Amino acid sequence: MCGINGIVKLNSEKISDKEIRAMNEKISYRGPDDQGVFLDENVGLGHVRLSIVDLSQKGHQPMIYVHKGKRVVVTYNGELYNFKEMRKELEKKGYTFTSSTDTEVLAAAYLDKGISCVQDFNGMFAFVIYDVQRKILFGARDRFGQKPLKYYRDKNKFIFSSELKAILEHDIKREIDFEAIDEYFTLQYVPAPKTGFKNIYKLPQGHYFILNLKTNNFFLNQYFDLEYSEKLNVSKQKWMSIIEDKLKESVKRRMISDVPLGAFLSGGVDSSAIVAFASRYTKKLKTFSISFDEEGFDESVYAREVAKLYNTDHKEFKVQSQDLLEHIEGLIHQFEEPYADSSQLPTFILSKLTKEHVTVALSGDGGDENFGGYDKHRRHVFVQRYGRFIQVLHPLLGIIEYASKVLSVDFLDKLSIFIRTVNKDSATRHFNYTTYFDERTKEECYREDFKKKLVLSKNTFQKILHNKKINDVNKILYLDFNSYIPDDINVKVDMASMKNSLEVRAPMLDFDFVSTVAQIPWTHKTDINEGKKIFKKMLQKYLPKSILYRKKQGFGIPIVYWFRNELRDYVKEKVLDTSGLVLQIIKKDKIEKLLSDHIRGKDNSKKLWTLMALNLWYKKYFN
Repeated sequence: MCGINGIVKLNSEKISDKEIRAMNEKISYRGPDDQGVFLDENVGLGHVRLSIVDLSQKGHQPMIYVHKGKRVVVTYNGELYNFKEMRKELEKKGYTFTSSTDTEVLAAAYLDKGISCVQDFNGMFAFVIYDVQRKILFGARDRFGQKPLKYYRDKNKFIFSSELKAILEHDIKREIDFEAIDEYFTLQYVPAPKTGFKNIYKLPQGHYFILNLKTNNFFLNQYFDLEYSEKLNVSKQKWMSIIEDKLKESVKRRMISDVPLGAFLSGGVDSSAIVAFASRYTKKLKTFSISFDEEGFDESVYAREVAKLYNTDHKEFKVQSQDLLEHIEGLIHQFEEPYADSSQLPTFILSKLTKEHVTVALSGDGGDENFGGYDKHRRHVFVQRYGRFIQVLHPLLGIIEYASKVLSVDFLDKLSIFIRTVNKDSATRHFNYTTYFDERTKEECYREDFKKKLVLSKNTFQKILHNKKINDVNKILYLDFNSYIPDDINVKVDMASMKNSLEVRAPMLDFDFVSTVAQIPWTHKTDINEGKKIFKKMLQKYLPKSILYRKKQGFGIPIVYWFRNELRDYVKEKVLDTSGLVLQIIKKDKIEKLLSDHIRGKDNSKKLWTLMALNLWYKKYFN
């Protein structure tokens, strides 16, 4: 795992070593083991390396690879889990290798197949290849966006990096993208290709770009789209066997490492499953978990149960409100885009403390999205089956919404959204099924001058699902893999872990595993009462029912309590900061009501976190 940087001067101006090294230095924590620079007139590439496989200098990047007179230069971040198989095939074709790295295999694969080489890669990656003979820059990002790639382009220059902090090292005008901010209020993250900054973009997952250095033409193309329409006609029992075999393969692929390896263990179904399977391939797996003083958020007792079952070397770290005060402003700077998933805090602390013991950690990310494990999935099942009956409540909507405002009851808020959107398309329903700011709440809270800055159009989910001919529940799973996974979950894990020079691998985001699971009928995955049905059934031979069938908690933090008690004054100060961005967008009386209602018992913690994070981001990057 590493960090990549680069500049192309489109006006043919030469690039200096100093420019690339300044970018490298800005993200040096992503690669503390080595740094490199490549210069060729108006092309400059940079790299910072976290050594995982082949720790020698043979893995130095940017890497120059030559075959039969053709020369390419690669700067690459990630892991190709099938690189050994690919290497054998390339060797049969006459390609030679001097290292044991996947970087060299990636370069040879490009020379062998051109841009179509990405179809062969199974892993997490972001890379840019400079083809010296053809004078093109070819960059790509993995299918589910586990590794970041951001870029800026104007008539004079093209700049790319793993993080936009490095891009901002250059003379670029900083402007807020208010369309991105509007979507952030609903989603808690900024969906690709936006970043919150005008003219700085993130390459979407499953896409590549080509920059022609002769003509300066630039274009993007999608090389992968997850397919949900094809269903294999096999029994449920057969499906369980397939899931088991695929997960074993995926975990085994991710055990390859020349440095110490462990696993995150929350005590939930997904991380417990990974620990159960990973324990097959090592003598004593190291596991790591987070605990809280607040009982409703603490899962440590379950993590210890699984650790004992598989005899792991288990370590537990406690998170308290003081940790938020200590880390939050640094985290906002690190995440660099508007981002309001509060689990970024425990993920960062877990990564920081895990790094003291290992360099690579496995995670359970992707389980809920593969198998429909969230409440939101069951909500769509409910609408699909009983939507026509819910419609009879529509005449009562006005009364319910009035009662919600007067009584400040969470349930009534959710019920009103449920009734109001029942006749909408699945994308619009899902866009509003968040616990952040739904579209009606935004309409009520936004200042009129901010509304004028927005261009009315389809929401992000409607754009993603345009012309998708699949069942409503599969549409939600598709949305997860085309928005929530790449733009929230993977951003959180990459930014939190790489700040601590820790590589995190997610077996349930394996390309082969995800593509196979997508073919399972959704009725095997979730229903109104239970999510991840077939996955849990398969796991019964590995995990006790006390782990598999307990109430889902999620990897959150107890801000609902902290914001009423020890952090009450802190959050009030941050969201009502007169020099911040929030008061330019949200009416002051609406913010004050969110604060007062929260103190009185309504859970507005996620909305308050969203406002607080936005003001802190604005302060870090614009004040």
